[in-house]
Amino acid sequence: MGMIRIDNLSKTFTTGDGVIPALENIQLAIEEGEFVSIVGPSGCGKSTLMMCVAGLLEASAGSVTVGTTRVSGPFTQVGIVFQEALLLDWRTVLGNVLFQIEMRGLDPKAYESRARELLDRVGLGGFERKYPWELSGGMRQRVAICRALIHDPPLLLMDEPFGALDTLTRDQMNVDLLRLCAETGKTALFITHSIAEAVFLSDRVIVMTPRPGRVIADLPIAFADPRRLSLRATPQFAEQESRIYSIFRSIGVLRDE
Repeated sequence: MGMIRIDNLSKTFTTGDGVIPALENIQLAIEEGEFVSIVGPSGCGKSTLMMCVAGLLEASAGSVTVGTTRVSGPFTQVGIVFQEALLLDWRTVLGNVLFQIEMRGLDPKAYESRARELLDRVGLGGFERKYPWELSGGMRQRVAICRALIHDPPLLLMDEPFGALDTLTRDQMNVDLLRLCAETGKTALFITHSIAEAVFLSDRVIVMTPRPGRVIADLPIAFADPRRLSLRATPQFAEQESRIYSIFRSIGVLRDE
């Protein structure tokens, strides 16, 4: 169920100003257990692509298949984390994690032990009875990740989940996310504007063009696991970053003069 196949996917939006092409002929395969990041300029359709994979947006052409299921509507076997944690202020940390279970019509009591285990894994053991307004931004995002994983989906979709965090918290969240994905064996599709973040997290980095978004490069990232933050200071890491910056310069997204 963790495999993703995107075949010739295009997406257009119709507005009062006419038809706006967002994505054009996206061809992409993600294998089970892979961590794949997508980078590209603002407005290139990264988030639109993720929403099509989740079935929250309908493709204008082409198809998305997850496992053996062609996505034709909201795909339930997925966990989604957005840039904002989107927690309910009147519910505790534990209550927020279990909220998805309730929305699925399942028994929250049957999932309480799993919720507590996930919270322990992300360093929030003992915070189960706290409320969102008592937590830092990084802690709230950890709760959101636990909520996305509570029903044990094979696929995790993340749209700029750490974009609003300070640098130190973001770095720690990167390390924690890699450990969590390794422990749970999830397939992950990660949207980010940060080239360094994409290189650090990913088995592959997909580079997209300005709108309409097209895949211009599919780059394997071969670093040994587990990855440490010290990796970012190595020449090998700088070389991978440089490859991506060079692609953006070649298509005019970045200019040195």
